[in-house]
Amino acid sequence: MKVHNIKNFTKGWIVGNFEPTIYKNPHVEVAHHFHKKGFVGEKHTHKVGTELSYIVRGSLIASGQKLSAGNMFIYYPEEIACVEFLEDTDLIVIKWPSVTNDKYLVG
Repeated sequence: MKVHNIKNFTKGWIVGNFEPTIYKNPHVEVAHHFHKKGFVGEKHTHKVGTELSYIVRGSLIASGQKLSAGNMFIYYPEEIACVEFLEDTDLIVIKWPSVTNDKYLVG
């Protein structure tokens, strides 16, 4: 058995085709994100990847929709991700495929 701590990974990303990772995989990325109340994520899009987020705890506004614990939302390629956190929030994020440099900031 090998034990890891989330603090040793970049922005909570633990599985994917990047380093550091627990499991190197070109097909999928997995992260556990922690965001504080008031944090506004960078507006961005993906040209290839689809990104699913599951809200474990907290609430947020994603592209104008208020969502809370238990909700899931998906951004498809070319959709603009725009998220504002209304409470301290934990998310599980799954993105597929794991394509390096597939995040494009939007003005």
